[in-house]
Amino acid sequence: MKALVCHQITDDFSGVEVRDIPVPQPGAGEVLVRVKAAGVNFPDLLMSQEKYQFKPDLPFTLGMECAGVIEAVGDGVTDWVPGDEIIGGNKTGAYAEYAVLPAAGLSRKPSPFSFAEAAAFPAAYITAYVALVRRANLQPGETLLVHGASGGVGMAAVDVGKLLGATVIATSGSDAKLDKVLAYGADYAINASQGFRDKVKTLTHGRGADVIFDPVGGDVFDESVRCIAFDGRLLVVGFTSGRIPEVKVNMPLIKGFSVVGVRAGEYGRQFPEKGRENQAVIRQWAEEGKVHPHVYREIPLDDWREAWRLLTDREVVGKVILIP
Repeated sequence: MKALVCHQITDDFSGVEVRDIPVPQPGAGEVLVRVKAAGVNFPDLLMSQEKYQFKPDLPFTLGMECAGVIEAVGDGVTDWVPGDEIIGGNKTGAYAEYAVLPAAGLSRKPSPFSFAEAAAFPAAYITAYVALVRRANLQPGETLLVHGASGGVGMAAVDVGKLLGATVIATSGSDAKLDKVLAYGADYAINASQGFRDKVKTLTHGRGADVIFDPVGGDVFDESVRCIAFDGRLLVVGFTSGRIPEVKVNMPLIKGFSVVGVRAGEYGRQFPEKGRENQAVIRQWAEEGKVHPHVYREIPLDDWREAWRLLTDREVVGKVILIP
């Protein structure tokens, strides 16, 4: 089968290539999935550079999330049968024609979604849900500031924020992208390339944002400290800017805000019952048509470099999907 394999750690992705490898076999508690679509995420790129917190042994097949059809089940699997359409993932393995996944982490593909939409759904929406509901306790009527709002996780945060009744301010560095995010549901949009602090203060009548969703880090985090409301929650989701910021602790003290880390997968591992509840809620939203993952492009697996280029060049609005 075809698979996108990282066989060497390099900064320029030269250690990544499509290879023909044996079809894996499911063990106890696992299923074999014929992958129909796989979501592209920044951690996939970072893993190939050994810049992500999870560092698998070489060689490994990349890809954290996918949608597909079950081909076979391993011993002890009773909830799934061949032919079931699923979404799921692991830390690796999804960028391939076939993937072995833990049965306990699977969900049924929401019936309104295509396979591509389903592959764009799990990582982005579980991150948005854990961040906004579990970690920030976002309330109706509060103001949510979403940075990197045109990315897959950012658009999911806009979608979930609106569903929860918040007023959503979206930021990005492109007016064209912001037009799409406004059409997607954001209440206000700010081009962050010129700064955003003063505009956020104006839109919130001087109060600042109650919750700030920050997958960017760097200068964006630094400026967010200057426009967060008293009793606000600044959500640390990631560092796509490349710089991990620091905050002097007198700022949270004086301004009365919290800096809150978000690791959605780890949250589910630490609190398994809550993790199952999280998955159940977002899947119910999907079945009811309340959330809408946005697919930017579907790209064949052989053209994976184009998919990664779109991410690194910040061209994506929503999620890029690889088709094995």
